[in-house]
Amino acid sequence: MTLSPTNPMRSVLMTLLFFEIVVFGLAVPVMIFQSEVSTGAAVAYGSAAALLALAGALLIRRPVGYLVGWVAQVAGVALGLVISAMFAIGGLFLALWVITFVLGKKLDAMPPQAAA
Repeated sequence: MTLSPTNPMRSVLMTLLFFEIVVFGLAVPVMIFQSEVSTGAAVAYGSAAALLALAGALLIRRPVGYLVGWVAQVAGVALGLVISAMFAIGGLFLALWVITFVLGKKLDAMPPQAAA
């Protein structure tokens, strides 16, 4: 479940994870003001999801980075249990992650001359 080291989609996946860090961080004040979650819980949920995305982005060159990236996608959607807007936003990031990963796999499957 990884992409080859020369696959350009690795950079796209890493960029998605960095954008998720920002979105998960911005979800914290929304959770505090829009839902009945305590400040500590909102910070814990948002920080946990953001740290997963950060770890995935930093480890994307290793196989474990992809696993952490998938877990970060699940965490993004799971934030919807706290603030319902995150079902849509997390689902959007999940869809982008899946599409990018599938396209990356297709690039890996292509013969080297066709990919160039």
